[in-house]
Amino acid sequence: MLLDSSIHKQTYIEDCEVCCNPIEVTSEFHEHELIAFESQSLEQ
Repeated sequence: MLLDSSIHKQTYIEDCEVCCNPIEVTSEFHEHELIAFESQSLEQ
């Protein structure tokens, strides 16, 4: 998974590379340093 540090805060949905289920990914950067990361499966 690649994160874009030029975007300060973002949330997007990406398919898992292993099982193909959707994952909601949230990341937050400050001065190009990752300060917060959260991922959550959207599979029920």
